[in-house]
Amino acid sequence: MTRTDQPALTSFTGAAGNRLIADVFGARGAPILLLHGGGQTRHAWRATAIALARAGHVAYALDQRGHGDSDWIDNGAYAFPDFAADLRPVAQALTAKSGMPAMVIGASLGGIAALLAEGIAAAEGAGPLFSALVLVDITPRVDRAGVAKIQAFMSAHAREGFATVAEAADAVAAYLPHRPRPRSHEGLKKNLRLSADGRWRWHWDPRFIEGPRPVGGSRSEEDLVRAARGIKQPTLLVRGASSEVVQAAHAREFLELVPHAEYLDVGGAQHMVAGDQNDQFTAAILDFVARRDRGGADRADIPHLSTPGA
Repeated sequence: MTRTDQPALTSFTGAAGNRLIADVFGARGAPILLLHGGGQTRHAWRATAIALARAGHVAYALDQRGHGDSDWIDNGAYAFPDFAADLRPVAQALTAKSGMPAMVIGASLGGIAALLAEGIAAAEGAGPLFSALVLVDITPRVDRAGVAKIQAFMSAHAREGFATVAEAADAVAAYLPHRPRPRSHEGLKKNLRLSADGRWRWHWDPRFIEGPRPVGGSRSEEDLVRAARGIKQPTLLVRGASSEVVQAAHAREFLELVPHAEYLDVGGAQHMVAGDQNDQFTAAILDFVARRDRGGADRADIPHLSTPGA
C-alpha cells in the first residue's frame, strides 16, 4: 500500500482552540481540503482523496468540529458561522505549509462553511482563503422539505443509537433504498462509535442536529447569497441529478450569482453525490483540478459540463 492509499494523520486548531483531525493523502503537490457533510466524517472522502493524491496533490480530509475524531464543542457552538470560523486558521495553516492557498471541496455542510468563510473574509477586507471552490450539492437556497427529510433521519437515533452495527445498516438502507447494500459493515463502522453502554451511536455530537439549523432560513440565505456574489475564484457546482436538496432552479440561481462558475449534474446521485456515484464524481473533480493546474480552460470548450434543466 502506497503513501497515496495509506493516509498520515494530522491536526489543526480551530477558531475556538478546538482540535480538528485530518487524514493526509499524498506527500507533495498543491493542497486540496475536503470537507464532509453534516453527520459524516472525513472517511467519506477516502476514494476521492486517494485519486487526488495519485494525481499529484496533497488531499486533506478533515473532520469538522463535533464530527469524527475532532473535538466536540463544550458550549454546543455548531451554527454555520462556527464551522466557517474554523476554516480560516485551517486555510492559513495549509497556505503556510505549502506556500500556496488550498483548493476546497465542500459537500453540503462543508460547502456552506467554505462559502461563509470566504464571505466573512471578504467582509473583513481579507484576501481569499482558497484558490478554488467545489461545492457539492449545496447552494444558497435549497429545498426545505429535502433538508427536513435529512434532519429527520439524523435525529431519529441521535441519542439512543443502535443495538448493533447491523441495525444501523438497516436504518441506512431504509433511508437510501437506491444504493446497493455493501457486503461488509466495516465502512459504516467508521461513522459509528461504541459507547460505554454497549450501543453504537453516530460519530458526531448529537447537539449538532438538536441546535438551530437555519438551512433555508432567510438570514442563512442572505449570508450565503452575499458570500456567493463575492466569489472570484474558479468554482464548480456539482449537483446530484436526483438531489432532494438542490433543485435545478437553485442551481440556475447560483450560476447567476457566480456567472464564471462551472456546473455539473451527476446522474444517479441524490444529495450525497460522492457516496452515490463516487467514480463519476471523482472523475469530474480530477478534470476540474487538472484544468486548474493547466491554467484553466474556457467553459464552452468542455462538452461534459451541463446547464441546469427546467
